[in-house]
Amino acid sequence: MNALLPAPARSWLPSAVGREQMLAERGEPLFHADWIDVVFLHYETDPEALQRDVPWPLDLRDGRAFVSLVAFTLRDMRPRFGGKLGALLMKPIATHEFLNVRTYVRHENDAGIYFLAEWLPNKLSVALGPTLFGLPYRLGRIAYENKGAAGEVSGCITDARSGAVLSYHASLTGAAAHHPCEAGSLDEFVAERYTAFTTHRGLDRTFYIWHPPWPLASLDAHVDDHGLLALTGEWSRHARLMSAHHSPGYPGIWMGRPHLVSNNLAAL
Repeated sequence: MNALLPAPARSWLPSAVGREQMLAERGEPLFHADWIDVVFLHYETDPEALQRDVPWPLDLRDGRAFVSLVAFTLRDMRPRFGGKLGALLMKPIATHEFLNVRTYVRHENDAGIYFLAEWLPNKLSVALGPTLFGLPYRLGRIAYENKGAAGEVSGCITDARSGAVLSYHASLTGAAAHHPCEAGSLDEFVAERYTAFTTHRGLDRTFYIWHPPWPLASLDAHVDDHGLLALTGEWSRHARLMSAHHSPGYPGIWMGRPHLVSNNLAAL
C-alpha cells in the first residue's frame, strides 16, 4: 500500500486541497498507515471556555465551537521509503488503538485541528510523540468494538494515571450506508481536516495528513461515562453531544513530517 493514492475526482473537496498541500512539501508523505474502524463523537461547547484551553485561534462555524472524539485503530504504520527494513524498524509502534480529542483552529488561511489530548496504549509511542511531533500523548487502556458489522459499536478508554474513563456505545441509524459528507455541511466541517497544529514546550508545529473523503454513517450514540474529558479542560463542563459517525476507515493514509510554523522560524 505504499503507492500514492489517486487524486479525488472533485478538486474542490477539502481532501483534494489537503493532498495538494502535502505534495507541495518536498519529501512528503513521510509515513503510510491504515486507520480503521473509526468512531467520531462530536460535541458542541462554549467558545470562550474552549479558547482558554487552546493556544491557537478557534475555527468557529456561525459562532459555534466544536470538539470531536475520534476513536480508531492505527495499523501497520510504516515509512514511505525503506521497504521491509523500514517497516520492521517501526513495528514496535506500528499498530495500536487511539483516542484523539481534537478541536478546530485556524492559522492564517489554513483551517486545521488541535489535539487537546490523545490516549494510546503504547508506552514507546507515548514517549516519542511529544518530542517528535508536539503531540499530547497520554497512556491509557483501550478496548474497542468499532467494526460496526452487527450495527453496533462500543469503546472504553481508561487513563493509566488517574483511572478516569470514557465509555460509549452506539448503533448505526437508518440503512447505515456510508458515504462522503455533503459539501459545505457541518459534518464536513468537523470531519474533513487535513492539517494539524501542535504546541509543545514553546514550539508551534504543523503537519499534514491525507486520505480520500471519509465514508460516514450516522450513529445513535450514548456516552455512558465521560469522566476522561475533564482531564482535557474546562470546555467539557459546557459540552453537549451533538452527533456521531462511523467509518470503516482507510488503508494507506498519508502522514507528513512536522514543520515549525513561521513565527517560530522568525525567532531562530
